[in-house]
Amino acid sequence: GIGSNITGSRADLILCDDVEVPLTCDSAEKRAELRERLLELDYVLVPGGRQLYIGTPHNYYTIYADGPRTDIGEERAFLHDFTRLELPVLDAGGQSVWPERYGEGDITRMKAHTGPNKFASQMMLKPVNIAEGRLDPDLLRIYEGEFHYAKELRQAHVGGRVMASASAWWDPAFGSASGDRSVLACLFADDEGNSYLHRLEYLKIAERSGEDEATQQCRIVAGIAKELMLPSLTVETNGIGKFLPAILRNEIARANIPCAVQEASSSRAKDLRILEAFDAVLAARRLYAHKSVCETPFMSEMREWRPGTKRGHDDGLDAVAGALSLQPVRLKKLYGAAGGPHRWMKNTGPHKADIGFEV
Repeated sequence: GIGSNITGSRADLILCDDVEVPLTCDSAEKRAELRERLLELDYVLVPGGRQLYIGTPHNYYTIYADGPRTDIGEERAFLHDFTRLELPVLDAGGQSVWPERYGEGDITRMKAHTGPNKFASQMMLKPVNIAEGRLDPDLLRIYEGEFHYAKELRQAHVGGRVMASASAWWDPAFGSASGDRSVLACLFADDEGNSYLHRLEYLKIAERSGEDEATQQCRIVAGIAKELMLPSLTVETNGIGKFLPAILRNEIARANIPCAVQEASSSRAKDLRILEAFDAVLAARRLYAHKSVCETPFMSEMREWRPGTKRGHDDGLDAVAGALSLQPVRLKKLYGAAGGPHRWMKNTGPHKADIGFEV
């Protein structure tokens, strides 16, 4: 087993057969432990020895990925220097590569029984989460355009499109990286109902700068507000956020930034806030995300978020949900102002009351 103690052994051949299973990869902590264990095999393998991995991906952040997952800080794939052989059950034409074992009927039944994610993972070797996630990052529409203000027209542009409004939500946190993360979400919206997640900042401070953490974070937030010309910014004041708005207002005033600071206290369950903010806008494919967002932990938060569980991080989701909640619903008007009754409806004319009665 992958958890056994073999560091004192030596081997000419190490066969890693299904070392990645749901039990060893269903959380970030377990995936880190799995990689740490597998790296120890370098001390077991003798010079000139061979190492062979056989298995299927059980998670988007699989050890079998053919490229690095930059949103979690990987610079190269875990098995980057291995020779790869992939044999998905269906070829490019949709035909079974092993018809004697997996016929068309078998594959159809398997898809219906296991669900699309598990079939894609175990039979098509696509790195996705076997557990069906509620928030699908593939529904985000990625763009590369930058923020631009056309002074002569007094218009703000994102990705070449004119924006109608902006909102920003800061979910602050202090302390170690193992706890909650301090996140600022900056969102723009056009007049057709599309939202643009243009900046998602996971705030980091200089540990030995000699300046307190609150002031450092407020200064970073103020700088982003100036850069994106945000008209207002909302600070969630639950817990540690009580005194931050005053510090942030000082930093904004010191930098002469025309940005109002709002305060908000969230009393409803976080899961409900996230679901209400994301469900409709993702289903309608109206949430755009700047390419820089893909380099943050936000993508992994979306993939691994499960309502009702306390495991994992959701700080980025919470901040974006807050920014989305500040935006009004905008849809282009395609219907007439007056409307009118359908022809099949009877008695649609004005009603005249009978007033010929005696008192």
